[in-house]
Amino acid sequence: MAPAEIDFEELFDAAPDPYLVLDADLVIRYANRAYLEITGRTRGELVGRYFSKAFPDTPAAPDVARDFAASLQRVLASRQPDSVAPLRFDLPVADHPDELEERWWSGMSSPVRGQDGSVKWIIARAEDVTEFMRSSAMGEFTRPPGTQTAGSAARVYARSRDLEQLNEQLRQAHAHEREVVLALQEVMLRSPDLARHRDIAVRYLPATGSLNVCGDWYDVVDLPPDRYAIAVGDVVGHGLKAAAVMGMLRSALSAAIRAVPSPAQALEVLGLYARSVDGALATTVVKVLIDPRSRLIIYSNAGHPPPVLLHSDGSHDLLDQATDPPLGARPDHVPRPQAGLSYARGDILVLYTDGLIERRGEDIDAGLTRLTDALAQHGTLPAEELADRLLAHLGVIGGSRDDVALVVVRL
Repeated sequence: MAPAEIDFEELFDAAPDPYLVLDADLVIRYANRAYLEITGRTRGELVGRYFSKAFPDTPAAPDVARDFAASLQRVLASRQPDSVAPLRFDLPVADHPDELEERWWSGMSSPVRGQDGSVKWIIARAEDVTEFMRSSAMGEFTRPPGTQTAGSAARVYARSRDLEQLNEQLRQAHAHEREVVLALQEVMLRSPDLARHRDIAVRYLPATGSLNVCGDWYDVVDLPPDRYAIAVGDVVGHGLKAAAVMGMLRSALSAAIRAVPSPAQALEVLGLYARSVDGALATTVVKVLIDPRSRLIIYSNAGHPPPVLLHSDGSHDLLDQATDPPLGARPDHVPRPQAGLSYARGDILVLYTDGLIERRGEDIDAGLTRLTDALAQHGTLPAEELADRLLAHLGVIGGSRDDVALVVVRL
């Protein structure tokens, strides 16, 4: 059955909650019916206008528009939803445009990201909380406002401002924590030998909503006389525990390939070590050894998505002839398979983790096809540009539900 076409304006207008849609310049592009009804405005008064121009300050609340605009700016900067505590913003009385009626509002704004990961739209939800602010306690929405209720509203307002300040402190603490975690991740993924390879590009994208430290990794190791090895791996899970396991496995494999420069044997050593590391079982990893003299790629794969070798004529090969189960999947030690594949100068080798190609409810072959199509389309680009194009083409440049590690090698 062909998917039904969706009229999003019709859906928004049918929604009982009031919504605005703004672009990345904070220009209002749409207001649904509920929003127009609750604010007494028309689309002509809102659509096409900057947010701050459409909602100018009022004498009773000179800074409200600024506070709401600051929330929208936080959405643009963080690419995460942001909420606003109740604020007073009065509206003209119906049939008496020169008179203002006291109104209180809270809001929640959420980003809609484009293919490149930047915020393309913001969906802003407004909620009229005037009755709550006028009541002396939750549930007392029918009592006329008076001295006691006004005092209660003042207390609620003061409390909401305290919460707003606390939220700002938490945002600052999170920003500091993120800086620390990013520094940790950079140290854990550092590959000193990578600096000697101008034709190798690497990318690491943590799962959306994670602490920017996860279980995917890459590594580049030079081997005498002029060979080099590349690894990409994926530890199950997210967060600091997965990152700690990743760090141990990455270091162990880096040491193993230096001692036994055979991808299969190095993975065997790693598999034995993984049995002693809590959380390491079911890790997937692929190891390749590249010999520029013989122009040969030797590889072994422990349950990982197959690397792709793109040839100059646009054809490609999958490195899938030496695939074995993930680490620790077998109860007893069994030698791992190894295979070789020749390449020509100018070919491109791409290694990656499953977050690059897998999508919920979709067969993995569809993701592989997207990847190989993107390679064929952009394969003439330098490694650094190609890496960015691949992330954009597969829709993960701004992050995804899973971690993404990517290595692009122009051979």
